[in-house]
Amino acid sequence: MSVNSRISGFHKLPVEERLKKVAEHTGLASSSLDTFADSGNLPMDVADRMIENAIGTMPIPIGIATNMIIDGEDVLIPMASEESSVVAAVCNAARQCRDSGGFTTSMTGSLMIAQIQLVECSDPFAARIKILEQREKIKEICNDADPVLIKLGGGFHDVEVRILDSKSGPMVITHIIVDTRDAMGANTVNTMAEKLAPFIAEWTGGRTCLRILSNLADQRLARARATWRLQDIGGGSA
Repeated sequence: MSVNSRISGFHKLPVEERLKKVAEHTGLASSSLDTFADSGNLPMDVADRMIENAIGTMPIPIGIATNMIIDGEDVLIPMASEESSVVAAVCNAARQCRDSGGFTTSMTGSLMIAQIQLVECSDPFAARIKILEQREKIKEICNDADPVLIKLGGGFHDVEVRILDSKSGPMVITHIIVDTRDAMGANTVNTMAEKLAPFIAEWTGGRTCLRILSNLADQRLARARATWRLQDIGGGSA
């Protein structure tokens, strides 16, 4: 059947109504509707708050990685994956390096970066200085965005500003560096960037565009090392 993907107001509908709309537009069988309606251990009202246009959840198998020694401690690691060989491969690799001490881990820190793009600055170098001069105000704005993170010992860490040339003219890029502690921190740093952007525009007279988490996590590097001896590497059951 012909499908029309234009469904006006879809995001405003309750989950059940969204699912009915999808069925109407695609000819989805009733058995499939029942599958979508079963949200497993993730309540549907929670899933609906997590993403846009939610209609269901998708459980995947959870296995246990055995043979693991990490930083001198024996651990069992749950792994969720639909790949048939992943858990077995991890178990086998862990067995091969187990006698030489297993895995040793380290982490450089828990700092994440949010970027704010500023364009249409008459003097980008002066704009850079104006932003850096507001460091304490930037700290206040960022920390006010997530009081819980502050209670946990995280929050604003530093600010960096650089100037990039582009075909449409120079861009002033502000990096907010935030200690997100154990959290990945995307929502936190994005919220801070959104709140800070209008102030940067006001201080500099420019126009702020993109403001989002950077995928460059070079201040939050996780490392693991292990030693495999030749006699330990070979076939066998995981």
